[in-house]
Amino acid sequence: MTTYPFARALGAALLGAALSVPALPALAGIKDYAFEPTRTEAKVGETILSVRLMDKRTGKPVPDAVIFAKRIDMAPDSMDEMTSTIEQVPSTEPGIYRFKAKLTMAGGWRLSLGAKVQGETGTVEDRLVFQAVK
Repeated sequence: MTTYPFARALGAALLGAALSVPALPALAGIKDYAFEPTRTEAKVGETILSVRLMDKRTGKPVPDAVIFAKRIDMAPDSMDEMTSTIEQVPSTEPGIYRFKAKLTMAGGWRLSLGAKVQGETGTVEDRLVFQAVK
């Protein structure tokens, strides 16, 4: 029986190298992020809606996301075509994103958001429901 010392040594070295590599942390996926409202009720008229972007794995807010899509409509009350104006306004807290909206009537309003998280590929998309009251 012929043995190949070099082949055995190479195999042992590769096995040792593979076992010595530290385990890498699991990479986040875009599904690991979600928006949540800071409150679900708002006054009819011009109001500020605040939402928090959360990392579901850590439970911590995610600062510096880029909000590129925003829409508000009355879909919860079966009036998808009833939209209103909305614009992003500065926030003083990291991970909190604020929007000035004009809620023209009482009822359910849906805030649809699209955002890019720094260092992640894909888009965080969420729909949050607010109740407008007089």
